[in-house]
Amino acid sequence: MLELQNLTIKNFYEGLKNKKFKALEIVQAFLKSIKKENEKINAYLFLNEENAIKQAENIDLKIAQGKEINFLNGAPLAIKDNILIKDLPCTASSKILENYIASYDATVIQKLKEKNAIFLGKTNLDEFAMGSSTENSAFGPTKNPYDLERVPGGSSGGSAAAVAANMAIAALGSDTGGSIRQPASLCGLVGLKPTYGAVSRFGLIAMASSLDQIGPITKTVEDAAIIFEAISGKDDFDATSSEINLNFKKDILNPNIENIKNLTIGLPKEYFIGGLDKETENGLNLALENLKNLGLKFKEISLPHTKYALSCYYIIMPAEVSSNLARFDGIRYSRAYNEKSLLEMYLKNKSLFGEETKRRIILGTFVLSSGYYDAYYKKAQQVRALILEDFKKAFEEVDVIFAPTSPTIAFKIGEKTSDPLSMYLSDVFTIPANLAGIPAISIPVKNYYKNKNELPVGFQLMTKHFQEKNILELGQVYEKLINN
Repeated sequence: MLELQNLTIKNFYEGLKNKKFKALEIVQAFLKSIKKENEKINAYLFLNEENAIKQAENIDLKIAQGKEINFLNGAPLAIKDNILIKDLPCTASSKILENYIASYDATVIQKLKEKNAIFLGKTNLDEFAMGSSTENSAFGPTKNPYDLERVPGGSSGGSAAAVAANMAIAALGSDTGGSIRQPASLCGLVGLKPTYGAVSRFGLIAMASSLDQIGPITKTVEDAAIIFEAISGKDDFDATSSEINLNFKKDILNPNIENIKNLTIGLPKEYFIGGLDKETENGLNLALENLKNLGLKFKEISLPHTKYALSCYYIIMPAEVSSNLARFDGIRYSRAYNEKSLLEMYLKNKSLFGEETKRRIILGTFVLSSGYYDAYYKKAQQVRALILEDFKKAFEEVDVIFAPTSPTIAFKIGEKTSDPLSMYLSDVFTIPANLAGIPAISIPVKNYYKNKNELPVGFQLMTKHFQEKNILELGQVYEKLINN
């Protein structure tokens, strides 16, 4: 049987098909790993043990009967706890949803169930996905498997830590301003934020509806492609979703090095003006050297409105947070108190929100209020349009844009919690892709190993709307280069 750290979706599928091991063996091995590691890492909030074992037994029966299986049959996945799975808890790491049980499946979950994927459990996150370190969870911080004194990134830190610590073969996260890519970078993994609309948001607890996207956190780019293909597409329950034209077997599973050589890579000068820590800078130089060894063409480009992206994001996002979180009044979603008045009940329930969540609700309510809407929210939307226009112009000259994912390696737990602005800067390189709605992926600079006392660094690739194949193909060719 394969060691869990070497197990990818692709070789898990091949092992099952060739009867080298059983799905039940692998699921039990992951559950054993969770019980051993989770107490110190705190990646999982809930386990789905009984259902996972039953599902694995059914997969093994199907194989024994000679039936065909697909890539995701029996694949043991971790799911971020803001994505609904029917009859399982979904807390969004908030006390206000502590007792909530989901009454339906998110569309991505329904699609994965159709592929017979297995859900090991729900993973920790910053409350309502608001944070860059998974320290804002009401159920305690998640720790980075590479160094337990450091953060795994956020808000999908639980999902990233689960995969990095061999407690899941892959995971789903959500990305509003970098919440898939940044933790993937800090945990030595691949994180894909699809084009806005490529994956349905139905069943995702909304944070900022014009920015949120669900995507995979995996060990390889190929695994990210497999999950993306399974969860993408038009959904009648999400009016912003779209069909995508992706020839999976042709475009993704067999990347052609000659196709890659035709790509031009853009280097935005605004992303390389300092501010990176030494480890990240060294890692990016290595990644660039590796890409140049593939014979790719490079061109310096300009994204002049990048400098406004962070400010723009921290007006639009809180405004949408303020609207989306208004539904959590304590009357619905299994929280209510017998107080003397409606106001007292509201106040008691709202006190269950964490400090960061309250900060963003207050900020969002302010920028939407009478007299400030035009000065802040409307102006931020105008700047957002300029950022999108920058990308459109850049993609007339280049096919893919290369950038850092995070300005730093994983930082110490508690290092930035007292300074929200410092924490917000963790997303400075990832936010522009969300504002523009373009796809982006974070890929490890090289292979990282937890016992080497080296912290991971990731680099980011961005491309045109609905052209995920560009970054998925290039990412796989890059991985083959560093693995040889």
